Amino acid sequence: MWRLIPLLEASGTVQMAIDRWLIEQHAAGKHPPTLRFYTWSPPAISLGYHQHKYPERWHSLFWQGQKVDLVRRPTGGRAVLHQGDLTYALVTSGLTGDRILVYHKICEFLIQGWRSLGVELHYGTVGRGYIHDPNCFSTATGADLVLLNGSKLIGSAQLRRGGVILQHGSICLQPDAELFTQVFGTESFTPAQLPQDLGIEKIIAALTTAAIDCFGIQLVEKPLSQFEWEIILET
Repeated sequence: MWRLIPLLEASGTVQMAIDRWLIEQHAAGKHPPTLRFYTWSPPAISLGYHQHKYPERWHSLFWQGQKVDLVRRPTGGRAVLHQGDLTYALVTSGLTGDRILVYHKICEFLIQGWRSLGVELHYGTVGRGYIHDPNCFSTATGADLVLLNGSKLIGSAQLRRGGVILQHGSICLQPDAELFTQVFGTESFTPAQLPQDLGIEKIIAALTTAAIDCFGIQLVEKPLSQFEWEIILET
């Protein structure tokens, strides 16, 4: 039995605290495998756990009157701009294989879910300069999912603690081109061209159905309780 936490909008600091809490609780045997979807408010730039080089101007960015948060993920990878995106997070255990194989086992529900929406995805390949690029969405690795035209739709990152895995990723739906340029400069970035009728609720429903099928699980929807919120916000 897995837990499905309903769509949640919150700050990046809170969202990362929830993801950290989920992997810690599952590792301690106190919480079942979990799937959740969330959005970031205000917009934020999330830094990979080991990413220490980034432009100083990121500390003073604004979008539509809101200061853009700068937060650090518990996972690796490069910076991701969270505005107009949908993030998924999955915490589970018992998956075997190396890092890329586990990525592929988890990403299968994303591929299947988007296929049911009429969108075909495949894995990216590492481009030259990836190591020196602070921007996650300017290139795609074997852990990322791209459209047939090569534009990146989903960038994922992973944290492993023994046999327990947190994988979360940003699904780039409606990015603001002006903000993207403000953050990352004049880099070439082609937003994914998606069907016009795909709202967040429809996407979440398709991905949830795909997760049930791919992992052979039962999903029980259960929001975070007041008690859980108190613990998460204290950490």
